[in-house]
Amino acid sequence: MKSVFEHIQAFRERLAATPPAVASCTRSQEVVSTIEMHTAGEPLRVILTGVPHLKGETVLARRAFLRNQHDDFRQSLMFEPRGHADMYGCILVPPNDPTADVGVIFLHNDGYSTMCGHAIIAISTLIWSMGWKKPDSKTENILHIDAPCGRITSFTEIHEGAVQNVRFHCVPSFVVDLDQTVAVPEIGPVHYDLAYGGALYAYVDLRKQTLGFDITPEHYQEIIVKGRAIKQAVIQHHSGIIHPYEPELSFLYGTIFIDKPQSSDHHSRNVCVFADGEVDRCPTGSGVSGRMAIHDARGEVQTGELIQIESIIDTSFLGRVIQRTEFAGRSAVIPEVTGSAFIVGQSDFVIDPADPLKGGFFLR
Repeated sequence: MKSVFEHIQAFRERLAATPPAVASCTRSQEVVSTIEMHTAGEPLRVILTGVPHLKGETVLARRAFLRNQHDDFRQSLMFEPRGHADMYGCILVPPNDPTADVGVIFLHNDGYSTMCGHAIIAISTLIWSMGWKKPDSKTENILHIDAPCGRITSFTEIHEGAVQNVRFHCVPSFVVDLDQTVAVPEIGPVHYDLAYGGALYAYVDLRKQTLGFDITPEHYQEIIVKGRAIKQAVIQHHSGIIHPYEPELSFLYGTIFIDKPQSSDHHSRNVCVFADGEVDRCPTGSGVSGRMAIHDARGEVQTGELIQIESIIDTSFLGRVIQRTEFAGRSAVIPEVTGSAFIVGQSDFVIDPADPLKGGFFLR
């Protein structure tokens, strides 16, 4: 029986063997085939063919090789004209060992994420939808995915052959600091919490302080400017942005603003500004994971209690704590996040060596 990754490789080979209609025979053009998806509005470009050979025995090693040797490949698929300032993508790679189904490298406008919940939901949806693994249950179809931050387990509901939703258990998530304050140029003192949910975030609760904007599309540019400024101020003034075991994970990924929900049925509202001013359209799966650690530390949620968190475009994820644990001597939780993803297209991109903009460009 083929493994999930063997099915993915066979699909890639079939794609590569079918030349796209747009490719010319007159130049040594590179063709990159992708599947386009979104999770709660946040894009995911799953890059299938044209990927450079990535050396290394683990996801982290392959990610480092891609970053150090082929970062132009990331830029060509994330930047304009093939992408945009808020583009997000991934490459499926072999898992760290045979007990997992697949590994994944996450890409964005500024580099490589350590964790991405919306991508986990989308990848799980894609694997079951494409038949790369056959379902054996309506509610507990399980995948083990090796992300840069560690192993993620997803559970997919499938009814009449269609994926309904995906929930995943994140890596141990924990609070680094609560109730911190940092002076931010042009803004003033900002109160924040620092937590890890596969990536490190500064959480700024607008229900407790006023920064002059709401989490709505109308305030999009102000959210970017202030999110970037707060992130840089925290990086400069907080000494605890260190992962206990892995230097590759020791950086502040973004700022998450929290506010009251627009729907009375929901708990709250999230928007994450990450990488180089990139704005998440969904509520941010790793961000919700970190929030579960914060809520648990403050006694604001019970184990197993579901809360629904909105995004800037009114989509939502469900989050809950499923287990308390310890991680590197810290109190931690295993969070669960639930959402839905959809396939929106399939693309063939041509990278022409004669094109002066073949590597893309970035405007914000």
